[in-house]
Amino acid sequence: MPVHAIDKLFATIAARKGGDPDKSYTARLLKEGAPKCAKKFGEEAVEAAIAGALKDKRGLAAESADVLYHLLVLWAATGITPADVYRTLAARETQSGLAEKASRAKAPKATRRRPRPSA
Repeated sequence: MPVHAIDKLFATIAARKGGDPDKSYTARLLKEGAPKCAKKFGEEAVEAAIAGALKDKRGLAAESADVLYHLLVLWAATGITPADVYRTLAARETQSGLAEKASRAKAPKATRRRPRPSA
């Protein structure tokens, strides 16, 4: 059975962990930690969404590749693997999307409060 492209890319990313950040962009991202990896993923996701909204197929394909790369970097930075995600997807296969969404516990929205000035 051929290796899935996601697994292959993840293996390459994981191999860069702890590498020289001056020689590898992936090593640099991983060294900067999960917050930086999450930020880059979010930026790429927004770019993909814009390309999609504009019906720019070529742009969407390119941005989608960037999104997938940065998602896998985020997985590596946080210690999850494609297998973890595959298990979650497999568990959801028996449910409709609506039923799965309804089954999730609703987390309370965080309230933002300004710090009170010290007296």
